[in-house]
Order: sequence, then C-alpha cells, then structure tokens
Amino acid sequence: MSFSSISHLVCPKCKSTYDDTIVNQLCICGSPLLVEYDLDSLKGKKKNEVINTKRHDLWRYHQLLPVRNPAHVVSLGEGLTPIIPMSNIGAKIGIPQLFMKDEGLVPTGSFKARGAAVGVSKAKELGIKQLAMPTNGNAGAAWSLYSARAGIDSYIIMPVDAPPITRKEVAVSGAHLYLVNGLISDAGKIVGELVKDQGFYDASTLKEPYRIEGKKTMGYELLEQFEDSIPDVILYPTGGGVGLIGIYKAIKEWQELGWIKGNKIPRLVAVQAEGCAPIVKAWQERKTESVFWENSETAAFGINVPKAIGDFLVLDALYQTDGCAIAVTEEDIKKVHRETAQIEGAFICPEGAATFAAAATLRENGWIKEGETVVCLNTGQGIKYPELVETDPPVLERGDSASKIAVSSVLK
Repeated sequence: MSFSSISHLVCPKCKSTYDDTIVNQLCICGSPLLVEYDLDSLKGKKKNEVINTKRHDLWRYHQLLPVRNPAHVVSLGEGLTPIIPMSNIGAKIGIPQLFMKDEGLVPTGSFKARGAAVGVSKAKELGIKQLAMPTNGNAGAAWSLYSARAGIDSYIIMPVDAPPITRKEVAVSGAHLYLVNGLISDAGKIVGELVKDQGFYDASTLKEPYRIEGKKTMGYELLEQFEDSIPDVILYPTGGGVGLIGIYKAIKEWQELGWIKGNKIPRLVAVQAEGCAPIVKAWQERKTESVFWENSETAAFGINVPKAIGDFLVLDALYQTDGCAIAVTEEDIKKVHRETAQIEGAFICPEGAATFAAAATLRENGWIKEGETVVCLNTGQGIKYPELVETDPPVLERGDSASKIAVSSVLK
C-alpha cells in the first residue's frame, strides 16, 4: 500500500483541479486549494488498517496526508496530544464533561508545529529551496525551525508587537527575520512582494494547500481519542481559522470512510476576541465572507487576524455543523487565563483561555446544553506570553525567618 492516498488538489469555489506533484499556490480564481484523497481505495477498511498505530505522532495518519514519499517527511515528533479533563473549571461553569486538548505540548510549543511539519515536508518533496511567510509569532517559529531541519531557507515577517519569545525562536533557527510596524495583514503585503519579485514559495496561511492537512490531524486525534463518544461541541480560537477548517475536513473524511457511527458530528465554535471579531460579525449576519476588521487589537495575539483568506471555509464549517461564532472580552480572557492555572494547574495561552471563556458564556445562555461533552482547544504554551502575568512578590532578606510570611488562610 502506498504511503499516501493523495489524489489531487481542488478549488472549493470554482472546482478547478490541480496536480499536487508540482508547485501550486492559490487557484486561478484566487481561492485557497484543498487536498483531495482517493478515499474510495480506503473504504471498507478498518481504522487500524489505515492508521499506523505503531507511530505516536501525527504521521500515524500518513495515508491521509499529502506526502507521497516517506523520505521527505520532516518531523520532530509532533502530534498525539492528550485530552485532559478540566473538571474544576467544568464544575464552576456548569459543564461537568469539559475537556482540553493541549496543543502546547508539541514541538515549538504550539499547534502550529502540525501545519509546519506537513507543509514543510511537502515543500521539501516539491523541491522548494526558499519560502516566505507573515506570522503573528507561533507559525513563524514553527515554520522557521522545521525549515531549518529540512534545509529550506525561510524569510519570516512578523508584527513588531508579536510575542518576543516567538521572535527568538525564529532568530535562533537561522531564519531571515524582519519586523513590521503594523499587523499581520501588513506583513502579508511584504511577503506578497517577496513572492512576486523574488519567486519565493508563499507559505502564508492557506496560500499553500498543505498546512491545513497538518492541522486537520487535531480532528483525527479527537475522533480517535473519544472513539464512539464523539464530543458535542468543539471550541477553537479562530484567527486565520485553518485549525477549525482542518477539524471540519477531518470529520468529513472520516464520515466518508464510514468511521463515524450514526449522524452525530460535533458542533464547531469559532472563538474570537471582541477587539478582532470579523468571523463573529459575519456569522451573526449569516454572511459567507467577512469584512476587514479595522483597528484590531487583542492580548490573544494569535487570533488578531483582521481578515482571513479562508473565512468562507470557516463560516461554512460553522453552518454545516450547526455551530456558532462568539467573541469574548479582554477582561474575560485575562481572568480565565489566570484562573485556569490556579484551579486546574494548566498554564495555557490566551487564545486557549478565550475558548474557556466562550464555553462559560455559551453554557450560561443555554447554547451548550446540560450534560453535553465539550472540548476546548488550547493552542499553545502560556509560558510564551509572560507579559500577561504580572508578579510583585515580597522579597525576603537573607536570614529572615518564616515568621515574615503572612498566612492569609487556615487549612481546615
């Protein structure tokens, strides 16, 4: 059996098809391209006949990934992140069956490693020598490090306000790092010029077809980890929205393969910040595309995307799963960020905190029903955002006794 069952690329808008063995970026009509597989050749097979259970990374799904030759796989062991019960928060907000899929545990400290692993592997297979991409931080960190492993020269453009730690990750990889005094949309314009003038491979979100294939493995893992008890709701922090699009793609592929019993599929929720909520506005207005969000701002920097090129795919995923889009306040993001560490011991990223804040609101207004199983995606490590945590502890002098420590409560 071949390493991959990839068939071709297809445009979700005009239905044009493309050959995956040559370099392709956007469709001629301007739409992102999606990967199609020969699923008919896999139908009738059991999951363990298709999934390589001996592998404990996302490449266990290699037959449903786009890399044709295993020699081109670039991996740091990414994937297969745990499902963690969040019973303390769940009890507080009225969702006893609340879980977190923790993507902070993959290489480079965020879920972006999934897209980088598959995207860089396919770029290597296509013979790419130089790539360029705009980033809010984590994607640039992942793509620069995976590119270094693959021997690909990377040019990374990020806003000057991006998290400093992600800047250091890019720098230490040996990538060409540039900062722009603006937003990711401004960085994207510079990358567009590099691509046009220098002929670089454009690794921008959804301007190459393969990042989404790495992200969809979050969906595969969720379906595999929950087995027949498919979650009712999956909440995803949404900027470019590739992860949400990927999870929906994973669900559809498993449906077509007959691996999902019955008609139940999770309701998908796109979570954004009030300071940057173009998908929420479009969903509320039942639009199929969003409008550029002016003067966007949020501490959850990874979801500060004023206009996503794949917004129509995100909205379609919400409509098709009877899902929704919701915006949360900066105050709630910061409150839940700290609260999650204090009552669950989980130091998550602000984007992940946004999903828990959204879950609380959706349970309060009845959209999440009593007894439903809910999964929040934490997309990165909290330690990558140290500026969100203010500390001013008292300083003890050498020789001070423990009596200097005020005891504020008595254990009972």
